[in-house]
Amino acid sequence: MKRVIHSDKAPKAVGPYSQAIEKENTLYISGQIPIDASTGQIVEGGIKEQTRQVLENMGYILREAGYDYHNVVKCTCLLDNMENFAAMNEVYAEFFTENPPARAAFGVVKLPLGVMVEIECIAGK
Repeated sequence: MKRVIHSDKAPKAVGPYSQAIEKENTLYISGQIPIDASTGQIVEGGIKEQTRQVLENMGYILREAGYDYHNVVKCTCLLDNMENFAAMNEVYAEFFTENPPARAAFGVVKLPLGVMVEIECIAGK
């Protein structure tokens, strides 16, 4: 049986999907974009600020489900410009300091609401 996970600290889904689903001790977090849930707005700044907000949103969902960053086994990062990869990676490394998860990163033409980065992940217990 699957369990729907929702954190009020993370932004609401901008479409017909759940923030996360847990099934059999595996948590699937939908792609997070840099919206500050307290304001409902995309955070100001560049790729570093947006990446930080995305990963903080992910953290809120992880904690709501009883997980943390150490439980993350796979991330997929989507960037609207691969020239931002190094700066995104710098912030990403602050959240995954030890035994980082497997990861893929892709450059895409456009992301929802015109953001610069979106990240999804899978975590396991």
